[in-house]
Amino acid sequence: MNSRAFFVKCLFIVKDNLQVNFTFTEILRMKSTALTQKHIAKGAKMAEFAGFNMPISYSGIKEEHQTVREAVGVFDVSHMGEFVLKGEHALDLIQRVTSNDASKLVPGRAQYTCLPNKNGGIVDDLLIYHLEDGNYMLVVNASNIQKDWNWIKAQNTKGVDMVNISSTTSLLAVQGPKAAEALQSLTDIDLANMKFYSFQKGEFAGLKNVLISATGYTGSGGFEIYFKNDYAPVIWEAILEAGAPFGIQPIGLGARDTLRLEMGYCLYGNDIDENTSPIEAGLSWITKVKKATPFNSQTIFAQQKAEGVRQKLVPFVLLDRGIARHGYEVVDESGTAIGRVTSGTMSPSLSQAIGLAYVPAELADPGTELFIAIRNKQVKAVVSELPFYKA
Repeated sequence: MNSRAFFVKCLFIVKDNLQVNFTFTEILRMKSTALTQKHIAKGAKMAEFAGFNMPISYSGIKEEHQTVREAVGVFDVSHMGEFVLKGEHALDLIQRVTSNDASKLVPGRAQYTCLPNKNGGIVDDLLIYHLEDGNYMLVVNASNIQKDWNWIKAQNTKGVDMVNISSTTSLLAVQGPKAAEALQSLTDIDLANMKFYSFQKGEFAGLKNVLISATGYTGSGGFEIYFKNDYAPVIWEAILEAGAPFGIQPIGLGARDTLRLEMGYCLYGNDIDENTSPIEAGLSWITKVKKATPFNSQTIFAQQKAEGVRQKLVPFVLLDRGIARHGYEVVDESGTAIGRVTSGTMSPSLSQAIGLAYVPAELADPGTELFIAIRNKQVKAVVSELPFYKA
């Protein structure tokens, strides 16, 4: 399809789906995944996300959310970035730039971690896959691909072989309690018994060298599947066909956000960023300040663990009517700002307004009452516990 034809097609997509929050020039500049045309053909509401033209919803966020909670859904998350690091000093580099202890990883296991900056903040959060001895794959957020690449490359002082495979790699997340059943006919890998945060490479949908990982961002179980872009149309259609008896549906990024928030999972750029520490964000468990290899901000995090932090990211539920949104102020009873909301939504599973916010550490205990400034009103909220949603 030439650029003019794509422009005209986008015009009708935008009109039909009321996606008017970006210009047509921006549409033409957006990057596509290998499945973008599949989403458009299915009538997905498309919008820009991290520079990509991505499906936000198909049938509606609430319905898609419940599909993942109760059955199984498939997300195209091919906008994510993937780097391969290999060589004798690959582990050393990873240990120096990440907060968790990657030396604990054996081949076939994955780990959640973050890239600290040198001032106690977070460059990005990511997954590390130990592919084989001396060979690792890092999966980073789409909006941070170039930033993360430059950050790691600048600290690659021992000649680690770095390859950015982001533009040639597709990623589908098949999530929900029926995910294993929906996919099992497509592979000989025993999906039902795959351990959480483990992965295997094998044949999938008749295609070789596909990586299947028991990871996800929804809290409802499932798998993430990595493969070459050329495989994308075949694997997409195979998953939808195999999953049809189990009620599988394509799911957009809108439901991905509500699903992750019900679990209290951090979203980079909202809940964590260059100015928030993993200790403040409740990510002490991925911040191994005693690991032998020194890493960025290690001493800062060690001090925060020992002495405490001034602010903490807390979950909250609204007790009165309203929805808290990113950037809203948390206030005390007198209306004085004491914190800020980082994420908020109406939970489709709980039919209750929920959110995450940074507040002074002394107000972080569950049961503490807060107020959220919503449209010039102080809406009462209470600090909760995670996850909001419990299966």
